[in-house]
Amino acid sequence: MITVVGIGADGWDGLAPASRRAIAAADVLLGSRRQLDLVPDPVPDPDPEPSGGGSPRSAGTPSRVVLPSPLLPNLESLLESFAGREVCVLASGDPMFYGIGSTLVRLLGADQVRVLPHVSSVSLACARLGWPVEQVEVVSAVGRPLDVLRPALAPGRRVLVLGSSPEAVTRLLGEAGYAASRVTVLSDLGAATESVRPAAQAGPTRLHVIAIECALDPGAEPLPRVPGLPDDAYDHDGQLTKREVRAVTLSRLAPLPGELLWDVGAGAGSIAIEWMRTHPACRAVAIERHPERAARIRRNADTLGVPALQVVEGRAPDALDGLPEPDAVFVGGGATVPGLIERCWTALRPGGRLVANAVTLETEAVLADWYGRLGGDLVRLAVQRAAPVGGFTGWRAAMPVTIWAVTKRDGS
Repeated sequence: MITVVGIGADGWDGLAPASRRAIAAADVLLGSRRQLDLVPDPVPDPDPEPSGGGSPRSAGTPSRVVLPSPLLPNLESLLESFAGREVCVLASGDPMFYGIGSTLVRLLGADQVRVLPHVSSVSLACARLGWPVEQVEVVSAVGRPLDVLRPALAPGRRVLVLGSSPEAVTRLLGEAGYAASRVTVLSDLGAATESVRPAAQAGPTRLHVIAIECALDPGAEPLPRVPGLPDDAYDHDGQLTKREVRAVTLSRLAPLPGELLWDVGAGAGSIAIEWMRTHPACRAVAIERHPERAARIRRNADTLGVPALQVVEGRAPDALDGLPEPDAVFVGGGATVPGLIERCWTALRPGGRLVANAVTLETEAVLADWYGRLGGDLVRLAVQRAAPVGGFTGWRAAMPVTIWAVTKRDGS
């Protein structure tokens, strides 16, 4: 059994009695150097006998070990080296909120980890600002690009950012059209050195939370999370699933939190990007054989806030080898390549959705054949846009798109 104790910037004085007892009983105390320094050495007795004064008794001197960096490749072997000893791991605030507690549970199982949480930095920040916690979105940039903040930005929203600098956050807000936002830096929450200041007045600090009250700049347009972003939100060379077709296609792909999409023949990456924007837990792999387009997909993913999009350069179906099983597959290009549809259908999990679009007669013929074999829905979508006709306005038709969508049932 590993015990994980959350500790705040107020150190030993802010710990609950159960957390103090867990530390005092440990043979080995693991943590970052900063966390270890918050615990007195030797550890005071957590249950001192009532007396008329005098110095507190010492409970012991557990071995102090600084957690390795990088952590994950070395953590399991480190814990194995302490087998048979009482191990206590220190974590900042709530260990199960983007903390090492979650890592240890994944590694060892919930029945082998005992967690004693402290007040999280998010709760402390909301308390200082007077923000209802349930109305605040939290974005962690710890070990991730700050671009993950972009989808959370919306007029009037309140956002807390962990693991970034005020300068980087302010710069991103300017790029995204939210330079008018109010940015507050809350430093050393719970400690005697705590401060709450506007970003422009915040000095250097090791521990801080960045609070954003989002305000859209004049003339800027907010980007929603629902599918169907404007076409000009993407850098593309014409290989782009257009806005109206994209919205219908994603409705058929039906993204759910935690699911994985293959976007085959990704072009500008719009389907994969908007799949991931629907929920932070959604994942996607974009497969594109043209190196220039693959590079463009990566840029679009960063700009639109999903830098975790995996881009695979290669020609399908060979480029699909070794990829994790998808919950949904979109074939935007290459449906006429022999074996591609078969490979995608075989890879799908039960309950998964396959959607393929066609604009040419040859691709339509392939989709009609598969529709005859597997069923599903076959829809033709025609979009017309108003355009000038001399001094008047008329309708200009885009090329119609045929959409085949089918769900894989158990045993099919």
